Amino acid sequence: MSGTDNPPGLDLGRLREHLDRERPGLVQGALQADLIEGGRSNLTYAVTDGTSRWVVRRPPLGHVLATAHDMTREHRVISALHDTPVPVPGTVLLCEDETVIGSPFYVMEYVDGVPYRFADQLAALGPERTRSVVLGLVDALVALHAVDPEQVGLADFGRPEGFLERQLRRWGKQLEASRSRELTGIDELHEGLSKALPASGPATVVHGDYRLDNVLVGKDDDRIKAILDWEMSTLGDPLTDLGLLVMYSDREVPADSPVPSASAAPGHPTAHEVIARYAEGSGRDVSAIGWYTAFAYFKLAVIAEGIHYRYTLGQTLGAGFDRIGGLVPGLIERGLSILQEG
Repeated sequence: MSGTDNPPGLDLGRLREHLDRERPGLVQGALQADLIEGGRSNLTYAVTDGTSRWVVRRPPLGHVLATAHDMTREHRVISALHDTPVPVPGTVLLCEDETVIGSPFYVMEYVDGVPYRFADQLAALGPERTRSVVLGLVDALVALHAVDPEQVGLADFGRPEGFLERQLRRWGKQLEASRSRELTGIDELHEGLSKALPASGPATVVHGDYRLDNVLVGKDDDRIKAILDWEMSTLGDPLTDLGLLVMYSDREVPADSPVPSASAAPGHPTAHEVIARYAEGSGRDVSAIGWYTAFAYFKLAVIAEGIHYRYTLGQTLGAGFDRIGGLVPGLIERGLSILQEG
């Protein structure tokens, strides 16, 4: 870790003062930090004092969609799940005082592992290990959805009644907040999802953005060591998580896409295998998974459009943002196709 004195969005001097005040003795030396690239939403930094390492999470700079970057919520769910079979990092502290670094943030333990984002990265493991990693990802999702929210203090973490309807309304509003150009088919997809709304089963804790590059995989044993990026978590329909995972297992995602494309790696289970593994492990009825997968395409289109909007305003950090906007039409088209297939 080379480290910098003050990466964009993180004042290390103010961070050190806050940690010394709230967790005396935690930090032993001068802090250095690196912005961890790969994420397209909340900003994530690896921070070290030369002896220990932590991770700091804060909202993005500039244009922020309402409720989409809630540090308190993310910190709460990780803390609640720490003593369950769900692999999550330990939390260190939450700071809701925006005067410290300019926004709310939280600090968690550093977990040593690999986030696989693209097919060529995963292909280096070989087909057998790749298959094991992805099936382990499905099994970790089964474990998450098996957690009793009440037993871990998350009974009030969301409102499961009317969850899917609210989700569609919320993502529609987020689309409007970032709409800056004509997007053929996006309103048709939104309307089609609304008309075909399925009945939800029992609610669980849902991650909201569950995919391979939002977990850390062990370098030697290929286990899922930590599930990250809980900013969209709530209580709701667990098949929304599965639908997203199925979307990212779709072989039609371009291998050179700036969004995750690991499904093209040799040995990666097919979307049908992912569905079957989840159904076997969870015992849930997955017959309506087409709707949930189409909904996942709609959400990704909205997210990508929001990122494109921030890029046009010069409010993004990192590489690859110039290509995000070009993905949106294909995401809409694929979502419509899956929805029409039923």
